Amino acid sequence: MSEYHTPVLLDESVSALVTDPSGIYADVTFGGGGHTAGILSRLNEDGHVIAFDRDGDAIANKPDDPRLTIVRADFRFINNYRLEIARRQEDLRDRLECGFHGILADLGVSSHQFDSETRGFSFRFDSPLDMRMNQEGGMTAAEVVNTYPEEGLEKVFRRWGEVENAGRVARLIVEAREKAPLDTTGALNGALGPALPKFAEHKYLAKVYQALRIEVNHEMRSLEKMLQGAADSLREGGRLVVITYHSLEDRMVKNFIRTGRTDGEEVKDLVYGGVSAPLAAVNRKPTVPGENEISMNTRARSAKLRIARKTGK
Repeated sequence: MSEYHTPVLLDESVSALVTDPSGIYADVTFGGGGHTAGILSRLNEDGHVIAFDRDGDAIANKPDDPRLTIVRADFRFINNYRLEIARRQEDLRDRLECGFHGILADLGVSSHQFDSETRGFSFRFDSPLDMRMNQEGGMTAAEVVNTYPEEGLEKVFRRWGEVENAGRVARLIVEAREKAPLDTTGALNGALGPALPKFAEHKYLAKVYQALRIEVNHEMRSLEKMLQGAADSLREGGRLVVITYHSLEDRMVKNFIRTGRTDGEEVKDLVYGGVSAPLAAVNRKPTVPGENEISMNTRARSAKLRIARKTGK
């Protein structure tokens, strides 16, 4: 599993998550299985992990462990599957009906996806412009760049990538696709050439590709639904542990922990007063990787770990 993906903040996240070795936990971003393996290593024979992933490549990487249930699905449906598995698996029913002891989400794209020359996640390879987490359906990045109107593309790049000169990027794409479809990462990179700042080309392209990936996979909407489902799925005192990698998702997670809403709006509890939020922060400031981890895994450098517990409100 280590060849597929190097898990970020492994010890910190698993230590924060597992409070009961007999508990039932969810890893909603199975990926290479590193965090799941870490959770399983801390559980006894009665413990159990339910892991989610929509990528078939990731599911194929699962270990053979009777304490593990794999669900190929978007993590936005966590509460639906909790209830469905409770109906189907009698040995887990009572604990699942009470809720998970903990839920972990690592929101980063796996090393395998970035390093694949066929998935289109990276501008480093000339590959089909796909970017779908689940390759069995849905719109590809090629369809986005070749069919969205100019103003729609500008909105995607500005909103999801915080791309400077998003309007110019959108215009360059529209001009290029009038000559030939942009079906590969190489074609897209070529079209964007005039907009790339000298000595910062990779950083700029990373923002463009992030925006397309988020749009293709509906990542922000899925994250919002997952956070709501996680709050509903946890038992009182259960932990939510989330690792974020960019400001958009980190802001949503921080807002949800603080207010129970991803937009950060504070809704007062009509009975008890104060903000009505189902979770409470365990670490007021996010945990970040140390220099050692970053030197061994540069993709960890932007990671932030946030921990919350279900309050029972």
